Amino acid sequence: MTNNSTSPIEAVNAAIQSHNPFINAGIVKEQDIWKKKSLDVPSLNAHAYDAVFQAIELVRTSQSSQDKVTSIAITAQQRVGKTHLLSRIRHHLEKEGGALFVYASANNYTDLNLVKYQFQQTLADSLSKSGSQKVMQWQEVAAAMVNEVKTDNSSTPVELVKKFDQVYANRLAKNKNLINALQKEVLKTKINADPYILRAILWTLSETQAPFAIKWLSGGELAQLNADELGLPNPSKTNQDREAEALKNIQQILNLVSFYNPVVICFDEIDVKNNSTEDGFPTESVIANLVKILHDTLENFELSQGIVILTVMLPETWRDKINSMPGGTPDRISKYTQRKPLELKHVSGNSMVELVTVWLKEFYTAKNLILTNLLYPFEESKLREYGKVSKPSVREALRWCADNFKIDDEPLPSAPFERFDLAFKRESEVDIGDYLENSDLIAEALYFGFFTLQNKTLEGVMIEKVTNDVKPKAYYRKHYIDFKIIGNDEGKEVKIGVAVIQSSQVTLTAGLKWLIDYEKYDLTRGCLVCSKSKIKQIKNNSSAYKLLNELVVKRGGEHVDLIEEQIRPLIAILAIYQKRQNYQLTEEHVLDLISKNKITFDNPLLREILSNPSGNIPIPDDEDDDPEGINELTDQFSTSETDDSDDSDDDFNEL
Repeated sequence: MTNNSTSPIEAVNAAIQSHNPFINAGIVKEQDIWKKKSLDVPSLNAHAYDAVFQAIELVRTSQSSQDKVTSIAITAQQRVGKTHLLSRIRHHLEKEGGALFVYASANNYTDLNLVKYQFQQTLADSLSKSGSQKVMQWQEVAAAMVNEVKTDNSSTPVELVKKFDQVYANRLAKNKNLINALQKEVLKTKINADPYILRAILWTLSETQAPFAIKWLSGGELAQLNADELGLPNPSKTNQDREAEALKNIQQILNLVSFYNPVVICFDEIDVKNNSTEDGFPTESVIANLVKILHDTLENFELSQGIVILTVMLPETWRDKINSMPGGTPDRISKYTQRKPLELKHVSGNSMVELVTVWLKEFYTAKNLILTNLLYPFEESKLREYGKVSKPSVREALRWCADNFKIDDEPLPSAPFERFDLAFKRESEVDIGDYLENSDLIAEALYFGFFTLQNKTLEGVMIEKVTNDVKPKAYYRKHYIDFKIIGNDEGKEVKIGVAVIQSSQVTLTAGLKWLIDYEKYDLTRGCLVCSKSKIKQIKNNSSAYKLLNELVVKRGGEHVDLIEEQIRPLIAILAIYQKRQNYQLTEEHVLDLISKNKITFDNPLLREILSNPSGNIPIPDDEDDDPEGINELTDQFSTSETDDSDDSDDDFNEL
């Protein structure tokens, strides 16, 4: 086949039958913001996208200090595409440059009494992500600082990172401390900068010291040996101490980094009800107040390139909560649009066609297929009609595509059991991506598995009911207990709360707090479903591990290892149930054939969740902080007295 020839239709149809690119495509999670690839649909909420980049240009070019900080409120109903928009902005900045990007999801703010300290952590973590120059955003800033004081300022950030440690060691051998010299020279142009924060940012150029510098910038405490090596203060502090100091640190960091690049800060999903402060203020009020504080205090700094703050919420949150807050808070949250939030729109007919084109172009390119009609097997007229009539959210549109991504020229077998067998084979072979990272999909598959076992006895438990209506929940949008199994074990009532958590340690900590609260959520047992490999990554002195120990050892709960070959069949039958009409099967057919084939009855993962808890939890893989004695070797240099009196004349051309 030549490069210009069209692929045989048989090859195209085979690809369609082997993989559905739309499965779970509409679920955009926090980690997707930072992934290397993002599918771009320019017409989707273009008005909001364009406004953000116009705001970036305003703060970058304005000579007025009052215009150097601006803000945009973005409102949208659930699943319309809020996080998708932020992902698109982030990936544009990573590809084209133009601003640094900070992403703050309210899901991660687990203690609202420490919101400033937690935002400092978010700020440090976001700036440790890759920027437009193929290094961490911290390193972009540090490289700009170095180039500013070098005679030869042509070194790229990648080059500086590559040779920084070698130059540092060479100079140290000559009794000249590179960091001391750089800090001294940069401070001449940044006289109001915090010298320690500036020093820590410079240290991010070191591949060996960057992790410790970033931890310090996030407000964390270092081992004293590492603090001595970096030349940074390291007093022991309580979280309350860190909260008291966090705003000053945030201001100093943003003032320094924004001197070299505009900064876009995104507060996403501020209406997630994680908890409230000791004074009873909910998440949206606390985050809105933080945005107001940042706006008001940062205006007093010399923000050369400016800051744009985006705050994302539901329309009713703006209407009923934020817009009525006192002290000019709404004006500070939606300054650029003059107190008028930008509302995201549903998918239109044009956007529907563009959305499908983008997804399928990616799919066919990955399969090395060439088509003249990139919409195949869809019809453009039907796509436009669906978008125009249904006005779907992004997630609804992609789910519709998933359900209708099929070819009609292969007849199905006549007997229901043959159609089911064919469906099970197909769905088991479908490539659904990195599904072990998808907690929602796994939870839905487990829920459906137990749903098929109602009124059956498994592991001594007669399953009476499975429900995802876990109360109390009226105040919460974010749920950590996915469902509850209600049953009877030899005359004793059983209520097992199941939480699937395959994401961050922050989410694991929050979820475990729910799981151990048997009284609040009416449970007799809590069950965490999580890969053993993820549990072993957490430190044994962390909050997450302590809560897991309380669940399993003290409260008689259980950790169940998520094993790929055990969950995969459950995902397959869930897909068959959801697409039963496509396979010409009724609900009764699907449930009856699952039962006759004992797919869920014999599933070891479902059985393990119901079985008596073992009382065991995985032992974490605590890493040796210094496996090769590297710190001991370098300590003689970091603690020695050095004379850098000649450094002021150094043009740093070694870098």
